[in-house]
Amino acid sequence: MEDTYILELYFQRDEAAISETALKYGAFCHKIARNILSADADAEECVNDTYLQAWNAIPPQRPDRFGAWLGRVVRNIAINLWNKNHRQKRYHGMTQLLGELEDCIPSPRTVEHEIEEKELTEIINRWLDDLSQTDRVLFMRRYWNGETIKELAKEWGVTRGKLAKQMYQLRLKLKFRLEQEGYTL
Repeated sequence: MEDTYILELYFQRDEAAISETALKYGAFCHKIARNILSADADAEECVNDTYLQAWNAIPPQRPDRFGAWLGRVVRNIAINLWNKNHRQKRYHGMTQLLGELEDCIPSPRTVEHEIEEKELTEIINRWLDDLSQTDRVLFMRRYWNGETIKELAKEWGVTRGKLAKQMYQLRLKLKFRLEQEGYTL
C-alpha cells in the first residue's frame, strides 16, 4: 500500500492505518529496534510504541518520507529504552556502535550545545552527500540502523574483515572532515 494512502487512513482516524503501517514497515522498524536493543521483547515494545506515536502525531504531522520518519521514531524510542536499561547494564550492542563513533564525533561540552549540534548535523550531512552511494548506504545502515558488520558483509558479499576496514576508513574520513571544520575531541 502506498504511503499516501496509509497517511490518509491516519488523517481519517481509521485504525486500519496501524495495521497497514505494521504490514509495510513492521519488519523494518523491528530490525532497527532489535539492532539497538538486542532483545526481541524490548524491540517489539518499541515497535508498538512507534505505532502509538504515529497515531498520536498524525495528524497534524504529514511526513514526506513516512518510512524514514518511522525509522527515526523507532530508533529514538529504542535509544531511550537502551539508555534506561543501560543504567542496568543490560545491552552491549549500542555500546559497541557508539564506541566506534566516539573517536570522530565530539561530545558536547559547551553551553552552545544546540547550535553546535545543528552545525555538526549539517557537516555530517554534507560529508554523507560527498560519499559514494555504497559508502553512504553502508554508513547509514551501520550507524543509523545499527546493523552488524556480519549482516552487512554477508549481504554485500565481502568478508567481515574487509567491511570492518572500510567502515574504519569511513570513520577516519568523517573524523578528518570534522577536524577540517574545527571540531576536535
